Amino acid sequence: MDNLVIVRGGGDIATGTIDKLWRCGFAVLSLETAHPSAIRRNVAFSEAVYQGRQTVEGLTCTLARDVCDAAKRLEAGELTMLVDPQAQSVRELHPVAVVDAILAKRNLGTTRDMCPITVALGPGFVAGEDVDAVVETMRGHSLGRVIYLGGALADTGVPGMIAGYGKERVIHSPAAGVLRNVARITDAVRAGQVIAAVHTRDGDVPVKATIDGLLRGLIRDGYPVTRGFKIADIDPRLEQYENCFTISDKARCIAGGVLEAILTLRRRP
Repeated sequence: MDNLVIVRGGGDIATGTIDKLWRCGFAVLSLETAHPSAIRRNVAFSEAVYQGRQTVEGLTCTLARDVCDAAKRLEAGELTMLVDPQAQSVRELHPVAVVDAILAKRNLGTTRDMCPITVALGPGFVAGEDVDAVVETMRGHSLGRVIYLGGALADTGVPGMIAGYGKERVIHSPAAGVLRNVARITDAVRAGQVIAAVHTRDGDVPVKATIDGLLRGLIRDGYPVTRGFKIADIDPRLEQYENCFTISDKARCIAGGVLEAILTLRRRP
């Protein structure tokens, strides 16, 4: 397939890229791990790993059994996902481009020799060495900018500001164990409210909301977490309920950078 793009990752940012490429006429295969840990699950195609399919903004992604099944689904015009964390399917399917949208802040095995075009999102990659292009993922003036030589801005560990809140709106696990959800995505929560609990050998450790707002993201119930693991996201803008079901402005901006990079690199000699 001369228009196949393989996207490593299926979280909410990767989903923005997948959606953009698909709507612009590319066939897209998303590769995920066997146990994705997306926070904004309503807008993450990675949920197809658990449910068999996931629909985001009217576009449905279906889980394939193996590479052969994935190839058949792609030929039939389906948006497809495959459990393939090592990206072994790249060698068999020969895509025109590979996009690393894992957002691990480090390179987990994407190389320039994988296919004609390689693009990576965020820090951990050097354009011109690891990949052909890097797309900036940090909120601010350069968000979505395509870099053809060098890398993205270093990770600060501080979430971008929304309505005056940064690190306060992101919640991390207070202990290692198994997460048990109390609240649901889309719930209006108040600071101090218990939204989940981490089940440990010594008992349950409560997870409390840090600010008032809309619970926009919460990791899947029953997911094993480590201490400090990102597990929830609160949007202080209570009136923006629909944000729980739509691709974010950040994801769309990054997706535009990915599309630009692929189209630009396809024209090179």
